[in-house]
Amino acid sequence: MTERKPRKDAVRNRAAVLEAADTLFADCDSPADLTMADIAAAAGVGKGTLFRAFGDRTGLIRALYEIRFTPLREAVETGPPPLGPGAPPLDRVPAVLDAVLCFKIDNRHLALALEESGSGSPYETAHYDRWHALLRAELERLPERGDGSFAAHALLAAVRADLVEYLVGRQGVSRADLRAQLAEFIAGVLRGRRG
Repeated sequence: MTERKPRKDAVRNRAAVLEAADTLFADCDSPADLTMADIAAAAGVGKGTLFRAFGDRTGLIRALYEIRFTPLREAVETGPPPLGPGAPPLDRVPAVLDAVLCFKIDNRHLALALEESGSGSPYETAHYDRWHALLRAELERLPERGDGSFAAHALLAAVRADLVEYLVGRQGVSRADLRAQLAEFIAGVLRGRRG
């Protein structure tokens, strides 16, 4: 059976919803306060359209986040070193985490909404698993240092959206300072793993 193409109005509505949600999350003070009704009104569609297209608020947030995140994910998976494969761990780990931090600074309300949405632990999502597996594999390439699981978790904790929001949004830490502090933290973890 052939798959039906989406109707033109459904494609147009989806694009309007994603654009409206993107603007609202970028401009909001608290992502938790942004409702499906707010997004529907800004997009000029009914709430039913949102639920049919995305299932629920979490589905909408995931779809928007994935659109924003795809360029970074592709750069890490297939791009040139040091962000992409082929760089030594001492170069790649800092490059990947710096890129994730910059992404979360630039998209902190959306990233925070994703981390806060849904049920269960943020540590049990496919998204988190992907980053953890990559960092763990890179850390385990370092000579004679064994399992990199805990260190990978610790490094990922340093770029959680709630921490980024607290430091940037509430404490006023600048992008440059936060990147420098993260680089120093990563260097300490990597030194410890090299013995």
